[in-house]
Order: sequence, then C-alpha cells, then structure tokens
Amino acid sequence: MEAYLECRRHKRNTASALAFEANLEHNLCDLFSELQDGTYRPGRSICFVITRPKPREVWAADFRDRIVHHLIYRHIGPRFEAGFIANSCACIKGRGTLYAAERLEHSVRSITHNWSRPAFYLKCDLANFFVAIDKRVLRTQLSRRAHPGWWFDLVDTVLMHDPRGDVDVRGSIQHLALVPPHKSLFNAAADTGLPIGNLSSQFFANVLLNDLDQHAKHQLRARHYVRYVDDFILLHESTDWLNAALADVTAWLPATLHAQLNPRKTILQPIARGIDFVGHVIKPWRRTARRRTVGVAGQRIERMPADDVFAATNSYLGLLRQGSHSHADRARLAHAAMGRGHCVKSDLTKIYRRTT
Repeated sequence: MEAYLECRRHKRNTASALAFEANLEHNLCDLFSELQDGTYRPGRSICFVITRPKPREVWAADFRDRIVHHLIYRHIGPRFEAGFIANSCACIKGRGTLYAAERLEHSVRSITHNWSRPAFYLKCDLANFFVAIDKRVLRTQLSRRAHPGWWFDLVDTVLMHDPRGDVDVRGSIQHLALVPPHKSLFNAAADTGLPIGNLSSQFFANVLLNDLDQHAKHQLRARHYVRYVDDFILLHESTDWLNAALADVTAWLPATLHAQLNPRKTILQPIARGIDFVGHVIKPWRRTARRRTVGVAGQRIERMPADDVFAATNSYLGLLRQGSHSHADRARLAHAAMGRGHCVKSDLTKIYRRTT
C-alpha cells in the first residue's frame, strides 16, 4: 500500500493510475497474491519517443509494475545507498541536479583555493549507457547485498524481464525513426539494456556505477570526483594525472562493467574556462544555467499556447533560481511572459495570471 501511494504521487490523474484506483483493493490484493506465491510477471510496457533535448526512447511500465519497482526500491534501496559515496547523484533522495552542481562547485573552490590557483577537469560520458548495460554484470552486483531468497528472486524477475516481448509502441513513424539505431533498446543484444523511464532502471544504474565510484576514490585516489548517472568529472592540478586516470578508466570499464567511454564527449580543459555539468555552467565566482537552456526557454514561452505559459514560465524561473547569478536570465524570461499578458513578481521569481 505504501509503494502504491508513492507510485501514484504526481501521477494520480493519468489513465493507468485511474484505472488501477477504480478497483484499488481488488487490484492490490491480486498483486500481493502474485508476489507472495511467485507467479508475478511484468506486464506490457508503452514505448514512445521524446525529441527534446534529443530524440530518445522512453519506456513506461504498466502501473502495477511500477508499484513493484517502488516496493523493491523501498526495501533494498537503503542498504545499497548506504554504501554509495557522497558525490554519487541522481535517483537518490536529496541528490538531484542542484545537489550535483553544488558538490562540484564546492570541489572546484577547494582545488583552486577559491579560484586563486589553476586546475583542470576531466569530463567523461559512457557511450549508449542504458542500452549497453550488461544485465549479467548487474545481477552479480545486486547479489552482493540482495541475498538469495524471495526478494532477490523478485529483483531478478524485474531485472531480466525483456520489455520488447510485450510492448505498445506509440507515436509517429517519423519520431521513431529519429532515434539512432545504436541508441534503441529494440536493437540491443540479449540480456543487455535497461528501459529508460523506470525507477528500477535508474536504481540499477546507480548500483552498477557504484563500482566506478569506488574505483575512482580508492584505486585512482581521486580527491575530487562527482558523478551524475553516466556523466562524471575528475578534478586535479595536473593534466598528466588526469590523462593517466583517463587511460586507467578507459581500460577498466570494458574489463569490469562491459561499458565504454564516449570519446566524443571526453573533455580535458582548465577549470577557469567553465564546467558545463547537469545543466549548470560553473565559472569563476558564479554558477548559471546553460545559454542554450535559457535561449530555448525564451523561444518556447514566446510561441507556446497561452494556456501553457503560466506553468511553463514558473517552472523555468524555478530552474534558473538554482544558479547563483541568474538575474539577467530571469529578466529575459519575465520579459517574454509579460509580452504574453502575465504579471511578474518584483524579484523575478514567479509570474501571475493577469485578471480582468
């Protein structure tokens, strides 16, 4: 019941949630019985494509399956997260993009002595991360703390389930064709790939990459390291040390996790030029949103339907407020909102609907 209440949060008015709630007690009892006697099997998934910020497949599990995902996370999540490093972010309560940006900014200020000394950063990204995850490696990692028994059998059922066998593909053929073949789960090998969009996939990804975190901290001895999903950054005063670390990780990932770095997204630069990470740009004495994010937000506010302007603008203003120097960016969005007939609070933190 607690897993159901968490699952429906912010999604209570969706069609799948309403259908499940229409006969709530019966549906929960049926699900409980299946879980108890071991006959539970995941149901049909929905696959669709999003185009912003780039074309990507999203897989939505059936509502009753999402309850099971929350059930698993509630039970085994804490025991795994207790072993995560402090700078491991994403899909952990209190460790979102703002947390990751602030941790990185803190590390930058530490290694540069508050921007008074030069230093460098190495930014890396894993190639086709979710599609390329080896489930057999992940199963071994999960078995370390999810001991054999009922709970591990349930985790294994969810992990090894192939959603391609029962899927409802939605959207136009044109949108589906926008996804590159190597980034599509439909083209993944057997026992490889996790569906993007499920809570279980995000949790499993953190379990998998915890080995990378431990390797960076204990074998590489990295003092300053931050990871958000498959993006991670190393800071050091020496480019030679960072190049050696890059060579080590490049060899370690395929041998241990069966993963690869994306060479086109590997960046080694002076910190003073600015670090673009999780939507924030960290530069000397300031942290702002990406220029592209602000530009796209302004264009969308100017062109979107009038009924959507209020919610979208307040959402963007909330995002920009996370930066330490965002007044000019908020002023730009506020000006666009005023052009659409809305009033703006004096500190540029929210807009109001204009009444007649």
